[in-house]
Amino acid sequence: MIKVDNLSFSFPQKELYHNISFTLEEGQHCAFIGTSGSGKSTLIDILMDPERHMFEGKLEMDPTCTIGYVSQFSQLDNTKETTVFEYIGEEFIKIQNEINAIYTEMETSSDIDSLLEKSQLALDAFASMDGDNFESNINKKLNLANLMKLKDLRVSDLSGGQFKLIQVMKEMLNSPDLMIMDEPDVFLDFENLNALKNLINSHKGMLLVVTHNRYLLNHCFNKMLHLENMEIQEFDGRYIEYNFSLLQTKIELQELTVAEGEEIERNESIIDNLRAIATYNSEASRGRALKARVRFQERLEARRIKAPFVDIKQPNISLGIDHEIEEDIVVLNVNNYSVAFDELLLENVNFEIKSTDKVALIGPNGTGKTTLLREIFNNNHESIEINPDAKVAYLSQFQGEMLKDSNTILEEFIDAGFKTYEEVRSYISDYGFEGEIVDQKIGSLSGGEKNMLQLAKVSASKANVLLLDEPTSHLDTYTQIALEKAIEEYKGAILMISHDFYSVVNGMDYVLIIDDKTIRKMSIRKFRKMIYASHFDRDYLEMEQNKKSLETKIELALKDTNFELAKVLVDELEELIKLF
Repeated sequence: MIKVDNLSFSFPQKELYHNISFTLEEGQHCAFIGTSGSGKSTLIDILMDPERHMFEGKLEMDPTCTIGYVSQFSQLDNTKETTVFEYIGEEFIKIQNEINAIYTEMETSSDIDSLLEKSQLALDAFASMDGDNFESNINKKLNLANLMKLKDLRVSDLSGGQFKLIQVMKEMLNSPDLMIMDEPDVFLDFENLNALKNLINSHKGMLLVVTHNRYLLNHCFNKMLHLENMEIQEFDGRYIEYNFSLLQTKIELQELTVAEGEEIERNESIIDNLRAIATYNSEASRGRALKARVRFQERLEARRIKAPFVDIKQPNISLGIDHEIEEDIVVLNVNNYSVAFDELLLENVNFEIKSTDKVALIGPNGTGKTTLLREIFNNNHESIEINPDAKVAYLSQFQGEMLKDSNTILEEFIDAGFKTYEEVRSYISDYGFEGEIVDQKIGSLSGGEKNMLQLAKVSASKANVLLLDEPTSHLDTYTQIALEKAIEEYKGAILMISHDFYSVVNGMDYVLIIDDKTIRKMSIRKFRKMIYASHFDRDYLEMEQNKKSLETKIELALKDTNFELAKVLVDELEELIKLF
């Protein structure tokens, strides 16, 4: 067990945690969630190397506890000639070679006793890692992720998504006491995401995973850690049950808030009457009555319920446009487009996008999607034609393409055309950037914060055609939902690369899917059925649609402060959730 007790930690410009406490126990698969910049990655750094950080409070962990780690920023080493099998089994092969070298030395050495001791230590270490079965264990992991075909490939030939999965397998096979993964899902295509789900669910040890991916959250974890506003909340159970618990609490709090508001209003009316009487009746008893009522009002105000985990403020993402193009006008035409690097990726690609189309570009990692989007933005390819009335904005998955790390947030927006720092401050406050953070260098921000800045720049451009490459990557779930709402309300055209199933089905009109080195059009309805057929049982789609319908009805009931109806609907929702 790992126990954190009353932990507090801050940077010079920002307090991250105040007296937070939680435990991690053997066998728990814990999702670590929270808004961007709330300090999740920093807390992981503290767990991994507590000696390096000046924190207050207690961190109890067995000194022999081993930790495996997969970073969100893992880089593929293109110089490595190692095969996938050799890379995953590196630690096992190293000890195996060490044992063989000792045996070879024994043939000619006179110091047999010390070599026997060395060999026994190496054999014990090998046995503790289940070394005798490491080859079959690697094969099992590769089969589980449907990646056996990569076994003899060089690591340098892998796509970024494949390499991330190989890293996960390598860390898991080393059997650490605690396995930590920081956003391992970023940029994974649907097949690789499903493979990651299988790997997580098959792991027998303790897991702590930072993720905002709703697919993984819904299918992989039995504990939630939610970090928000310097506080942390533990919940033993699935994400779907955690959200249901939040919904129940939200209804209770809203009902209490309405009742409190009515009581405060009645009390204010009494105070006003007592004040009016006091102007012409100066009896001491009248003054005492007034003071007592004012104190009572102050107590009512003081006990107003705060709920940092129930009603989290979503950013105000607004994708407005300067100039709307008439409906059904083609704004982008791609005709007989091809692209190749070491091999042909795409050929004979033909599609057009009209002025209000919202389109998802879907395909496996490494099939040319980002290259196509970048070439549309650069608009210098003979196969790509953009309407002269189109104003195009681009969000890149490679954040350094559109943001300058050496700039402060304020400087970035001055460079983008804002006139004054005050204008920038006012604008970016809607995106959650307030206070001293606006003077920070962009290079010091989290991945989610950088993507929020890109979204803020795209919004400020007022473009009528948006090219979005993985816009939900690193974004917390609240911001993902806010972005979906902004996309729904946007009046222009969108071409979006995304592997986030929910963003695609909730916001897009149709899908362009890469199939056999070309692109074909697919309806959202057919796309949903295809994904559900691959990854879910037959009844899941219908259950999830019923769940969403009930949640919408509950939201409407709460808007009308009809708490009785909301509670009836919540009971129905609870019964439905038991079926998932």
